[in-house]
Amino acid sequence: MKLATFNDGTRDGQLMVVSRDLERAAPATAIAKTLQAALEHWTESAPALTELAAALEAGRAADAIPFRPRTVLAPLPRAYHWVDGSAFVNHVELVRRARGAEMPASFWREPLVYQGGSDDFLPPMADAPFVSEDHGIDFEGEVAVITDDIPMGVSADTAREHIKLILLVNDWSLRNLIPGELAKGFGFYQSKPATSFSPVCVTPDELGRAWDGGRVHLPLISHVNGQLFGRPNAGVDMTFDFPQLLSHITMTRRARAGTILGSGTVSNKLEGGPGKRVPDGGAGYSCIAEQRTVETIEQGKPATTFLKFGDTVRIEMLDAQGRSIFGAIDQRVVRAQ
Repeated sequence: MKLATFNDGTRDGQLMVVSRDLERAAPATAIAKTLQAALEHWTESAPALTELAAALEAGRAADAIPFRPRTVLAPLPRAYHWVDGSAFVNHVELVRRARGAEMPASFWREPLVYQGGSDDFLPPMADAPFVSEDHGIDFEGEVAVITDDIPMGVSADTAREHIKLILLVNDWSLRNLIPGELAKGFGFYQSKPATSFSPVCVTPDELGRAWDGGRVHLPLISHVNGQLFGRPNAGVDMTFDFPQLLSHITMTRRARAGTILGSGTVSNKLEGGPGKRVPDGGAGYSCIAEQRTVETIEQGKPATTFLKFGDTVRIEMLDAQGRSIFGAIDQRVVRAQ
C-alpha cells in the first residue's frame, strides 16, 4: 500500500491511497482525513486502507484521479516527533574528519541521534528556500520509517513490529553553520533547515524481499543538476538497523504514533576505503560533504562546491524492475523570500 497527502490548502492536507505504479490516487478521507489520524488508529484504519488500495489497483475505486506529485505535501506535512539517526557510521566518520573532529569509538557501539524540527516539512517538489549560499547548502539522502505508538523500553525485536511505513528523506544541512553550533555543546538548530520527504510512503510489504525487517536493500539514487551523484545501497554498511534505532530512542521515553525516524545519510564504505565518486566507478555519495572529504583526502583540498541558488537535487529509489517506489524528491535550491 502506498499513501500520500493531497495539498488541499490546509496544513495537514488530505490522505489518499496511491497506485503501485504511481499513476492514480483515490481519496481516503472516509477512512481517515489525515495520515496522522490513520496512524493513531492504525489497527482499524490499515485494513480499510488496504481494501481501498486493492480497489484502486483493480480499477474499482470510484473517485480515482491521476496522481500528480506536485499536488502533494510531505506524507506527514508536520509531525509530533522527527528524530534522525546516523546509522551509517562511515558518513559520521567522514564528515567529522572534514571539520577536524575525532570520532569516538563508542559511535560504532551506540546509535547517534538528534531530534529535528518537525513543524514545517517541505513538499517533495517544492522549491527549497535558504538564506545564504555562504551557509554551505548540502543535501542528505536518507531512508526513514514512520511508527505507531511505541512504549518506553522496547527491545529491538519488539520495536520491529511498530514500523508501519517507509519513505525517503532529504535532510538538508547547512555545513558551514554546523561546527559553530556543535561547539556550543547543545546540538543542531540553525544548521538544520526544513526537511523534505518523498511524495509517498509505503507499507513494508511493498518492498518485497528488499525489506529484511530492519533495512532497505536497494540503492538510493541522487542526482545534482541532472548528473548522477550517488547510488549507495541503503542496506549496506548500516551499522544500526531501524529496530535498533527505535529501541535506542525509546529507552527513556515513549514514541507516539506518527514518529518519523531517519536512517541518517546513506553511505557505503567500499573496497576498504571511503568510497569512490560515480565517474570513478564507485557508488558515489548521498551528500556533498562526503565527496568533499574524499577529495581532501586524495587531493589535499575539496573540489566540489556546496549547492548554489538554482541548483537542483533529485532523490529516489527504484525497485528491481527499475520502477520508482516512493516517487522522487525533486527540488530546486532558491533564495528565501
